Amino acid sequence: MIDLTFPAPVIDSMATTLIETQALVQIAPSIGMLAEITPIWLAGWLTAWLALSPTTQTAILALLGILGGALANHIIPTWCWYPRPISPWVDRGRWPLLPEFESISRTLPARTWADRIPVLGWFRLRREAEMFGRWFWVRPILIELSLAATLPFMHRAYLAGQLLPTGVTPATVAACTDWMALLFFLHAAFLVWLVAATFIDFDERTIPDLLTIPGTIVAIGLGTLTPFAFLPGLVVNNSVEGIAPVLANHPFGLSPFWTSPRGLMTGLAIWAVWCFALADRRFYLRRGWSKAWGYFWFGLTRHNSWKFLVAMWLVGSALIVVTYSTSPIGWMGMMTSLTGLAVGGGIVWIVRLVCGWAIQMEAMGFGDVTLMAMIGALIGWQGSILAFFLSPIAALVIVLVVFVLTRDPRTPFGPYLCLGTLLVVWYWDDVYNARFRTTLLLMGDVLLWMAVAMPPILASMMWITRKIRLQVLPDAD
Repeated sequence: MIDLTFPAPVIDSMATTLIETQALVQIAPSIGMLAEITPIWLAGWLTAWLALSPTTQTAILALLGILGGALANHIIPTWCWYPRPISPWVDRGRWPLLPEFESISRTLPARTWADRIPVLGWFRLRREAEMFGRWFWVRPILIELSLAATLPFMHRAYLAGQLLPTGVTPATVAACTDWMALLFFLHAAFLVWLVAATFIDFDERTIPDLLTIPGTIVAIGLGTLTPFAFLPGLVVNNSVEGIAPVLANHPFGLSPFWTSPRGLMTGLAIWAVWCFALADRRFYLRRGWSKAWGYFWFGLTRHNSWKFLVAMWLVGSALIVVTYSTSPIGWMGMMTSLTGLAVGGGIVWIVRLVCGWAIQMEAMGFGDVTLMAMIGALIGWQGSILAFFLSPIAALVIVLVVFVLTRDPRTPFGPYLCLGTLLVVWYWDDVYNARFRTTLLLMGDVLLWMAVAMPPILASMMWITRKIRLQVLPDAD
């Protein structure tokens, strides 16, 4: 049995306000785990939410699910690369349409407030099927209804201890209620974001930065606000098992590196590389180094977005320094998100570069990189590794279903990253606490060296495979 005798020993070891007396640590479960190191307004809001009756909570969550689905249905056709006026919240009459659709649009009645009612409004919009396809309205209805059913179910499971280690006592589950409620609301919001990213990727084979960049910034901000924005993990303190948020150092002991100037420089470097990666980077050596550098710098500044990226880099860097200097707890949360961003986005970026070189074609889009960076910022580097390696397994089923329905062999990878993430979060105790955590503790630094060795090994294997395939099938591209 796991007895919760301290709220977060890893955090306690660096926050002097939490270790002034042993008594405070011992009574923390009885006063709620978030009470001491979470903003008062947030802890109070969660307390008010938990005071509602289960029936009221279910009704509110079902409504929020429908509204979240409506938000996703607005984002999917309007934030994509080739937007269409499908959302009832856009003025179809003022939307630029192809000539063949303009005449159809003029014959259709104007949209009214009734068309914007979730679920029911899509039945009314069937009249626009000539423009958008016969069954275009079915998917939005299913998204809204699915989220309306999912959120109440997900809420009950979280509060019942779905994410907590197996074997916790009922008292521990009760002590973690406010933490699990916080995780539910964070994950529910990101679920809406992942739904939008999934269907945009299915539709267009791309994931817009308009989704992933704000999502990443919000994830970093939440991690900085409270360490309880991260999933629960087992910790051992003086031979006593307890539960703490899975921060950047988990499952190892707190290293002085994280609170040293080197840790600050690491955080600043991760932020700078991510901001730079979002810029328009093109480097071609076909006409020599001089031309390549000239074209590279021209590409960086030819779009006005570079001004936004520079401003984002400067503001973010300043906030990183301020957090490091003023809030040890906030810094550990921020560093956890930043390392998750680096590992999650870095894995996909490396695989993209390696596979692209080996097979001479793009294996993954850069939208997959930014998507995985956002996921890593939310669930940490540990969860992002698990999500990446579980996503191909999740893809097997979906690829077969999509191929049967559409006969399209092309498979965007973003939806499978999203599904892999959902599987990791839902089965967190099984995949992390019971397995991956032990692997990390046993392998230690060896795992890091394996990660360094894997990209060249993967590149060599794919290059050899391509050469063999070209020998057997010389006409293949």
